[in-house]
Amino acid sequence: MSPPEEKTTDETVDLGACDGIDMNTFSQILEMDEPGDHEFSYGIVFDFFDQVEETFETMDKNLEDKDLLGLYSLGHFLKGSSATLGLVKVRDGCEKIQRYGKNENLDGSPEKDSELCLKRIGEALKAVKTDFAEVETVLRKYYNDKE
Repeated sequence: MSPPEEKTTDETVDLGACDGIDMNTFSQILEMDEPGDHEFSYGIVFDFFDQVEETFETMDKNLEDKDLLGLYSLGHFLKGSSATLGLVKVRDGCEKIQRYGKNENLDGSPEKDSELCLKRIGEALKAVKTDFAEVETVLRKYYNDKE
């Protein structure tokens, strides 16, 4: 049995240049790594990637089924996970999905038109997927992931 591979990072990747990552928050995750080994933060980040893909699939299905409550719940879930990592654009997009899923406008006022909320969720989900793809690309480069 071979020893586990150390997780290294590409220090030339400037995570701070990605406007989708709040470095104050993400730095706190990096501080939990052992010196010279980023296994802890790598695990958290890549578990999140898996979680996002599964959640997007379920969101797509819920959107197709016009399941506002399910979309609210998934938006809330993904908002919390992305906030923990400092992925601010993903977090903010999920906040929109969460509000629309509760039949609310962004200011929290009630929105009675469920079809309008579903349309807005579709738009917000598309934007969240784009924002996620951007931070995923940067983080994969940072962690030397060739996928």
